[in-house]
Amino acid sequence: MTKHPFNEGTKLAKVFTILSDGEWHCGKHELPGTQPAKAIQIIRQHGFEIENKTIYCDTCEDKTVHRKLVSTEPKEPSFVRQQFPAKLRKRILRHYGNVEAITLRKMIPNQLEVDHRFPQVRWSSDESYDPEMSEKELHEKFQLLTRQHNLWKSRYCENCSKTGERGTFIGINFFAEGGSQWDTNLAPDDVRGCYGCFWYEPDKWRQALNELIKR
Repeated sequence: MTKHPFNEGTKLAKVFTILSDGEWHCGKHELPGTQPAKAIQIIRQHGFEIENKTIYCDTCEDKTVHRKLVSTEPKEPSFVRQQFPAKLRKRILRHYGNVEAITLRKMIPNQLEVDHRFPQVRWSSDESYDPEMSEKELHEKFQLLTRQHNLWKSRYCENCSKTGERGTFIGINFFAEGGSQWDTNLAPDDVRGCYGCFWYEPDKWRQALNELIKR
C-alpha cells in the first residue's frame, strides 16, 4: 500500500489500519466506535474487499463477527465510482408504479430512492447494475423507499449485522420466515438470512401477517 486511502485520524483510517494486516479482527472489541459496520460498508464502497466470519472470540468469550481485509489494494471497479444507471432507475420506478414499499403510497419520483433489499452492510462484493436485468431480478434486488425510511432501514440492518438481532417494524415481533435472530448456520453475506424480515420485503411480511390474522 503506497498511500493510505483515508484521512489520518478518522474512524475510517483507524479501521482500515487495523484490518490492513490481513488477520481476523473482532468487530466487538478490536474495531473503534459503536457501529464499525458503517465504516466497513464505506471501505467496501471504495473498492476494498473485506470478508466476514462469525467465530469465537477469547476476549469477548462469545461468538462475534470478525472481519479481514483481503488486500490493501482496491479491487475494480469500486462501488463509489459506479453510477446507478438512469435507465434502471426508471425501470424500477415504472415496475412499482412509483409506490413506496412501506406506506404503499404513490409518490412523485424525486421523493423516492432505489433501495437494495439486501443491505450494503452485509455485502462481500459489489452488486451489479445491469439496466437490462429481468423484471424478476429487478424485483428481487430493489424496492422504493423514501429517504427517511431508507435511513430507518439502515439502522436496523447495521444493528442486525453487529448483533445478529433482526429488525422489527414498529415493535411488531413478527417474521414471515425465520425468527428474531440471524440464522448462525448462514454466512453474514447470505441473503437468505434476510428472508422473512419486514425490511427486506414489506409486501411478503404484510401478506404473511394478514394470513395469520385471518386464521
